[in-house]
Amino acid sequence: MLSPAALVASVASPSRQSPGSRQESRSLRLIEGSLSARRIERQSPWLAGLHRISSGALAGLGLSVIALSALTLHWQNQWGHSYSELETAKALEHRLQESSALLEQHHLGAMRKPGELVPTSSTKLIHLPEPQALAPTTTSPVFAVIQQQQIPAGY
Repeated sequence: MLSPAALVASVASPSRQSPGSRQESRSLRLIEGSLSARRIERQSPWLAGLHRISSGALAGLGLSVIALSALTLHWQNQWGHSYSELETAKALEHRLQESSALLEQHHLGAMRKPGELVPTSSTKLIHLPEPQALAPTTTSPVFAVIQQQQIPAGY
C-alpha cells in the first residue's frame, strides 16, 4: 500500500507515469491547444468575431425568453384575477335578479288587487330630470360669520 506522499509524488512526476497515461496527457494537450480561443483568434479573426457575435446573440435570446416568460406569467395572473372578478360579478347579478323577483312576488302577494301591479322592465322606467340646484340664500351680516354647510341627504 502506498503512502499519501508516495501517491502524490507518483502523480506529480511524469517519469514515473505509465506509458498509457503519458499518451493520454499528450492527447489532452493536443486537444486543449487546438481549441484554445487565442490560437483561433490569431489564425482566423473573422471566425473568432463570428463566435463572439453568435455567443452574444444566444445570450440576448436567452434573456429575452426569460423576460417574455416573466411577462406571460404576469399577464396570466392578471387574467386570472379579472376572471375571478367576472365570476363574482355574475354571481352578484344573479343574486340581484333573484332578490328583485322575490320582492316582486312579495308585493304581488301583499296587494289586494294583484292585477294592478305591472311587472318591471327597462322600457317602462320613468327617468326624472335632475333636481335644480338650490339658489344660495342671502343671510344677514350677523349670521355671515357662522359657516353653514348643507347636510347630506339621508342624514
